[in-house]
This record gives sequence, structure tokens and C-alpha cells, in this order.
Amino acid sequence: MKQLLHSDSVTFRMMIRTIIIEDEKEEAEAIAKIIKNYCWGFSVVGIANDVKTGVELINKQKPDMVTLDVNLPDGTGFDILKKVENVDFKLVFITTLEEHALKAIKFSAIDYILKPIDKLELIVAFRKVNAIFKKENNKVHLNTFSSGASDKTNDLKKIALKTSDDIHLVKVNEIIRCESEGSYTSFFFKDGKKLLVSKNLKEYEGLLSGYGFFRAHHSHLINCSFIERFHKGGGGLIYMSDQSEIPVSVRKKEHLLKLFSEL
Repeated sequence: MKQLLHSDSVTFRMMIRTIIIEDEKEEAEAIAKIIKNYCWGFSVVGIANDVKTGVELINKQKPDMVTLDVNLPDGTGFDILKKVENVDFKLVFITTLEEHALKAIKFSAIDYILKPIDKLELIVAFRKVNAIFKKENNKVHLNTFSSGASDKTNDLKKIALKTSDDIHLVKVNEIIRCESEGSYTSFFFKDGKKLLVSKNLKEYEGLLSGYGFFRAHHSHLINCSFIERFHKGGGGLIYMSDQSEIPVSVRKKEHLLKLFSEL
């Protein structure tokens, strides 16, 4: 298990120097323990618990990688990125589903881990870093992240959707809805186009939740901008602009009615 991150095709001359920035001391120590025991090729060179010490530690140690908690006692992880001298390290974010910045993190970070932290998810995140460490320009990666974090509209926002043959760059505001197809997701667009993408619907719920999308049912994620009518009878039924009829799960109905009341 300790050799989980080893790959014959990826060899490092030096350890990947890692800093952990986490507001809870016990959680930070738990992350460090997982890295030590299961993440081959990484070494923890420092731990910080707030923005001030995080900035100081990064500027001093100049790490290769940082695990960065979004919520900190004296600010956010984004404040750290604005204050450090050089953002030339790779990032794995620690966050929660309620974070407004989740969409930016999902668009641009190498990976993100949801609290409470799952050991296997953290190991997988480090495996991704291990695989791309020498292949990507991290400054370009962070520029994309900063753009996503400051963008408050979805008019020009694009995401990459990978099908079996191609990678499609599509505008978020042209997506009408997404429908689960097992481990795949079908995307339906306002021009009538449909794409089958090789990721499950949960991946896109986190990605699009900050852009007016609503998980109406375990099989359906919809863009609220394209709702034409809502039938309240039974569990509820949403009529979309593409003539589709989307069922609403019982536990989602109250939330949807609340959204309508706020319009």
C-alpha cells in the first residue's frame, strides 16, 4: 500500500515537497500521516493553520505542492494565493459542498477533497499530482483558476466535455440539462445537440452548481434558466424548453419551491 503512488513510467530525482494548510490541527496531522504512510514520492515540509503562517511558510519553503483548506480562521485559501510571492506550486484544495468557490476549484485545481476527508480520495488526489507533476505548467493552471474564481457570470464560461472521440469546449449557458446514463452523462444543448460524456452526473453537479443548475432528481441536473413550467402535483414535474419532462424527487421538491419563491 505504501507504494501505491509509484509508477515505473514516472521517476523523480527528488521528493515532492509538500505543505499542508489546514485550520484544524488534528486534521492537518491526519493528512500528514496519510502522506507519510501511503503517498510514495512526497514529503511534508511544513504545516500551517491560517493565512498569515501559510503565506510565510510558502514563501520560506517554496514547496512543489500545497494542500489548501478554503476556510481558514483569518481568511480563505484564496487570500493566500493572492499574497504569496510566487504561485509556482501545484494545488489540491480541501473544501465542502457548501463552498461558493467550488465551481472555480473544480474547473481549475488539480483536484479537490471534500470534508470529512476520505483517505482513499486523498491518496487518489496525490496520485494525480504524481502523474502530471512534470507535464503541466502550474502558472497557467493558476491563471485559469484565478479567472474562474473572479468570474460571477456564466455567459462566457466554458467547460471541456470529453466524449469517446473528442474534447468539446462548450458554454455553460448553452447547456439545458444533464441526464445520468449509468457511469456516463448525456448533455442536452439549446441548439438540439446531445453529447454522451464518460463521467457520472455527480461530477457535474459540483462543477455546475454555482451556475444556476439544480439536481432535481438522482438522474437529472437542470439549468434553471430553461425551465418553462413546474407542475406541483405528486412529486412534481418540470417542463424544460427542449420539451423534456423532468421528474422531481420528493426530497428536492421543497428546495425547488423555495427557489421559485425567491425569483
